[in-house]
Amino acid sequence: MEMDLLYKEAKLELLNHIMPFWNKLKDERGGFYGFMDFDLNINKDSLKGGILNSRIMWFYSNIYLTCKSEEALVYAKHAFEFLKNCCLDKENGGVYLLMNSDGTPYDDMKHTYNQAFAIYGLASYYDATKDKESLKIAYELFNIIETKCVDEYGYTEAFDRKWNLSDNDLLSEDGFHADKTMNALLHILEAYTELYRVDKDERVKEKLRKALLVCKNTVYNSDTHILGVFFDKKMNSIADIYSYGHDIEASWLIDRALEVLEDDKLTEEISPMTEEIAKMVLNTAYENNSLNNQNCEGKIDKTRVWWVQAESVVGFLNAFEKTGDEKYLLAALNIWSYIKEYLIDDREGSEWFWDLNFEGKPSSRKPIVEPWKCPYHNGRMCMEVIRRYEKF
Repeated sequence: MEMDLLYKEAKLELLNHIMPFWNKLKDERGGFYGFMDFDLNINKDSLKGGILNSRIMWFYSNIYLTCKSEEALVYAKHAFEFLKNCCLDKENGGVYLLMNSDGTPYDDMKHTYNQAFAIYGLASYYDATKDKESLKIAYELFNIIETKCVDEYGYTEAFDRKWNLSDNDLLSEDGFHADKTMNALLHILEAYTELYRVDKDERVKEKLRKALLVCKNTVYNSDTHILGVFFDKKMNSIADIYSYGHDIEASWLIDRALEVLEDDKLTEEISPMTEEIAKMVLNTAYENNSLNNQNCEGKIDKTRVWWVQAESVVGFLNAFEKTGDEKYLLAALNIWSYIKEYLIDDREGSEWFWDLNFEGKPSSRKPIVEPWKCPYHNGRMCMEVIRRYEKF
């Protein structure tokens, strides 16, 4: 009965709240408006993020795949056309980081993370529409990553317009400067999972297997059962940070990759790791029916961030499916109740707050929409609930 209610509420949130909110941000000039402040004012002249647009393309494509909404395809196509016409560098290849409101390049840096999200969105768009042009672009980006964004130790991340390596400021934070990050690797893995799922290309399969093994053998600490966050060029960890949100997200994304690969030997080798990750997150980060943000050098950040809560619902549901242990189901249900009560912004014309303090109040006046704030995490949470419920 509890899962019945979760399924109904997640579907309602997706189709009656999140999707209508993003529909109104469609810009007839191309793409979607890139900024709404805390007071719900849309800046129609704001920058448009390549990551944001790719995630929106993924979002609408998957609403169609999950709920058969023909309306969603219209918006998915709108995002695809913007990516194809404005975000791609026709001369040097790759996806720009930021565009002006009229679609011209603003920040022409290339980041591996950005290329990965474009692949992720394009693969889903191809699955929804069977538009072979989107698959062609996805493989072009895959080839760029595998030829320009790798060295002997792993994936390199930040580049200028002509693919010269540059400082990785985009994914460095908390006072650390990282050459390589778990975050980028995780979303390369996620993108390759989706690309392999829709087309079963052997090259993608090989690179996906390799990414999984790097996660297990290099990023994962088998003593602490957590994932490293920031690394130097040789993939040595450089920071004492435990990112609860990334770990619980990784736990189910890695399992999804194993499911898509259908490699029993690899699954036997890696699957126990994801169970240990989920167990560790539940035991160390779950507090007050929600998830703390991170632990940096022993200091716990108890901010309730929108995407961390969304990913924890999916991660704990995934752990429940794997183990049958009711404690994971209870955590997922409690976090969803927390999201409904505190994180979903019930002001007319809004969506979800960016973050809350420990007491459940908005901890800042951060935007409702900006290049990192999008329907990818919360929309995906709803769709994962729907898919998993309907599968069983």
